[in-house]
Amino acid sequence: MIALIQRVTSARVEVDAASVGAIGPGLLALVAVQPDDGETQVRRLLERIVGYRVFGDVDGKMNRSLTDVGGGLLLVSQFTLAADTQSGMRPGFSTAAAPADAERWFSRLVELARERHPGVETGRFGAHMRVHLVNDGPVTFRLEVR
Repeated sequence: MIALIQRVTSARVEVDAASVGAIGPGLLALVAVQPDDGETQVRRLLERIVGYRVFGDVDGKMNRSLTDVGGGLLLVSQFTLAADTQSGMRPGFSTAAAPADAERWFSRLVELARERHPGVETGRFGAHMRVHLVNDGPVTFRLEVR
């Protein structure tokens, strides 16, 4: 699984001009599921997302996690993160999980995140979404678990 996490002051997702998920300060995580992903990868990725230290401490150093600061978490499925871009001028998607598998494991990630962390919002799986965010820093990291 792959997540592109961004520290934000706010973020929201719209589908058909209607807001389907929104947070204040916290993390926006764009998530891609790969073909061999399963429960182990879901649990490890969630651990990294909520535990990754990207928020400043009293000295301004990135020593605090999402759990530490109690920020919001907006999870958005984005299969294009798993694209093969090594050659040519068009991405290949054989490195992304099939839609049914991706939806299953993304939904499991959301379920576990809601059990573990308050303030979890999502986009809508498979929909054309407009993601609005104010990146704080900017701070962006790519996390991958195999």
